Amino acid sequence: MNPLTHDPHMFGPLFTDETISAAFSSARFLSHFSAFERALAQALGEARVVSPEVSAAAVAAIDSFAADLDAIRAKVLTDGVPAPEYARQLKAHAGSDCAAAIHAGATSQDLVDTATVLALRGVNEELVNRLRAALAALDKLDGTFGATEMMGRTRMQAALPITVSDRIAGWKMPLAAHLERLEEIRPRIEQLQFGGAVGNRSATGAAKEAVAAQIAEALGLNNPPRAWHAMRDGMAEYAGWLSLVTGTLGKMGQDLCLMAQQGVDELRLSGGGSSSAMPHKQNPVLAEMLVTLARYNAVQLGGMHQALLHEQERSGAAWTLEWMILPAMAGATGKALLLAQDLLGSIERLGPAQ
Repeated sequence: MNPLTHDPHMFGPLFTDETISAAFSSARFLSHFSAFERALAQALGEARVVSPEVSAAAVAAIDSFAADLDAIRAKVLTDGVPAPEYARQLKAHAGSDCAAAIHAGATSQDLVDTATVLALRGVNEELVNRLRAALAALDKLDGTFGATEMMGRTRMQAALPITVSDRIAGWKMPLAAHLERLEEIRPRIEQLQFGGAVGNRSATGAAKEAVAAQIAEALGLNNPPRAWHAMRDGMAEYAGWLSLVTGTLGKMGQDLCLMAQQGVDELRLSGGGSSSAMPHKQNPVLAEMLVTLARYNAVQLGGMHQALLHEQERSGAAWTLEWMILPAMAGATGKALLLAQDLLGSIERLGPAQ
């Protein structure tokens, strides 16, 4: 069990981010499944693929549907994905009168990928807020300690004098750039998945582009020119961004660990971790965790690049690998940003002891 998405044991508080974990919960995904199916049923009616009456009946059925999560879990090992059992249950609930507007023209990957994208949109909004909070905390430190002189170090050796502001700039500038990068890549991540069985939207005939456009508009997502079932560069790019964020925070954490060393004494923290054998120690635990989480995401990034290898029009193996890795990377990034805020808020002195 992954401690970044669950809290099964005593190590959980080091890694668990409840807000990010909730974004990938079964309840949240079922809500996104419903939003997709509702938008699809409406779009089919608006594009006259089905009659307005059938569309309206389907929407009403979707709105009143409550999925049997236990049954979905029982079937997921057989189906390899939760969508088929969800769709079976929804169609049975809706009945034959509006079956033509339920999951019509869609496939399991459309449902799951769109739900994932909707989850990531919420995660992105949370990460933006946390990045801004970290930048504000760095600005505050810069205003308090920035003019203090300290020794610049290259290759961990004393080099030439700098100010604390110079050191902080190396932490702050990349984080600001990551905010700009996220704004740039969000349109490539937060996009509708709708392609049907082989990704060409053929099941909805001549109305396929109108249906896709209307679904995307209803969900507030971008509408790509075709399905991206086997084109996973957007997900890999997003994973790279997550690793960039934790990498920058890890660099900051590593710097602060070195600054806290006895003999260097360029950092004083309130609190600090204790030792079972050496009561006099105050370990820079939060700074160390930033390093750990950065290394974790760097390791996972290779897995996301492996998931680029989707065979032909769709892969089960590569796609499933994303489900294992990407939520955990998002959780690591969210946790690192929370820890960074706590760490920066605990700094009582930055620069040499007087």
